[in-house]
Amino acid sequence: MALTVTLAACDKPTLDERPPEPGDVAVARIDGHTVWASDVRYEAIQQGLIGEGEPLDIASPLFRRTLEEVIDQKLLARAAIAKGLDRTDLAQRRIAAAREDILGHMLLESSVDAAIDDKKVKDLYDEQVKLSEKSEEIRARLILVKTKDEADNVVRQIQGGALFEALAMERSIDQATRFNGGDMGYFTTDVIPAAYRGALLNAKPGQAVGPVQIDGGWAVFKVEERRPEQPMTLEDARPGIMSALKLEQVRGLLQGLRDGARVEMLVKDMGSGNEREPASAPKDVPPAGDDASAAGDEASEDAPVSSSSSASKATVKPAAQKNATKSAAKPLAYSQSLNDGTGTKTKLLATAKPASN
Repeated sequence: MALTVTLAACDKPTLDERPPEPGDVAVARIDGHTVWASDVRYEAIQQGLIGEGEPLDIASPLFRRTLEEVIDQKLLARAAIAKGLDRTDLAQRRIAAAREDILGHMLLESSVDAAIDDKKVKDLYDEQVKLSEKSEEIRARLILVKTKDEADNVVRQIQGGALFEALAMERSIDQATRFNGGDMGYFTTDVIPAAYRGALLNAKPGQAVGPVQIDGGWAVFKVEERRPEQPMTLEDARPGIMSALKLEQVRGLLQGLRDGARVEMLVKDMGSGNEREPASAPKDVPPAGDDASAAGDEASEDAPVSSSSSASKATVKPAAQKNATKSAAKPLAYSQSLNDGTGTKTKLLATAKPASN
């Protein structure tokens, strides 16, 4: 069977074609069947290449690559149908599962997004600003060496007048900060790992502290500056706040559905389930509350918290996405429970202003 693939240069739909979305553009045809720009954009979203609401320029290389993949998928699907694979029990089960997944996400899109407005975003942002007023940022430098004897020697050299920055470049094994003179950038005191929290919390600007044992060796720190936390602007914080609000709405929706359904677990010994996250939760949001605190501790436990390291609060590694080989890293709306004196609040660490060295 001969197949004809035609790439359309932003064709306007002909009379017998009906765009699936207002303003949609035909970008290719396969034996007369149209591929729309919205098909390509949806595929890019599914792969994690762009986020919901992000534009995808038809003239971009990303659009062209994704379009080629959409064409391949459609050709493969047509070949499978021609062989009757769509009529097998396995195919029917997978198609039904995909249908449920699509319908579930459509429900979330129609109900969750509609429940979030600018007022809710602004209210949560104001709460974050209030919490940041009670938080302090520290800018510090780090020298990491393998043994305590090496660390003691570093301290003696500093006490003898050696320049901390020069020693960091010469002696430190922390590749993320070594060539910046050990500069870790700014980070808030609430994300400092327990191993050296006490040393840094009480240190004054210009003071070197340590050595303390951390993951990877022994560390000597120097505090450069202390200042009140510098929060992001509302627009910079909006993506993280939107993700947190969506997660809250998803949890409420799913809880209501579960309360109205009879769910029986037929397999025993599956664990407590406390760490379970809603299957339809936004992909770029990790567990909130206590679970998030635990996740944060795991990500940074005993490891240097650096604005240039993967363990920093501004650059927390995102969870693996559905298509890890194709997905792009997305920032997390990472949350941690804090108490501001009036009850437990949720602080979105992603709303903190990124460090500027």
